[in-house]
Amino acid sequence: QVQLVESGGVLVQPGLSLTLSCAPLGSILRILAMGWYRRALGKERELVAAITRGGSANYADSVKGRFTISRDNAKNTVYLQMNSLRPEDTAVYYCNGNIIVRSPYRTLEVWGQGTLVGVSS
Repeated sequence: QVQLVESGGVLVQPGLSLTLSCAPLGSILRILAMGWYRRALGKERELVAAITRGGSANYADSVKGRFTISRDNAKNTVYLQMNSLRPEDTAVYYCNGNIIVRSPYRTLEVWGQGTLVGVSS
């Protein structure tokens, strides 16, 4: 069974930076598009940023200019660099990926369990 495992979530003060990482656990062939989502308390889950295997990225308007998504295809890892953090960025952040696996050969959409990011003074 393939899983995505996030790391890096902590409590930070406003204005500071944080980097989240996400990597698969289990045997995979390749990861296609990957993304970061978040769910704040009492709100719907929303897309934060997504990136294709080729590196094309898109962002939610609320994080443009502050967050950067990147990936290392050799490590099958996606990162989310978050700068100038605000209290409204407080949420559980989830990693998502379209993963190609073998036996049988197929593509799975996989979600991580989430990592909590808190922004507060």
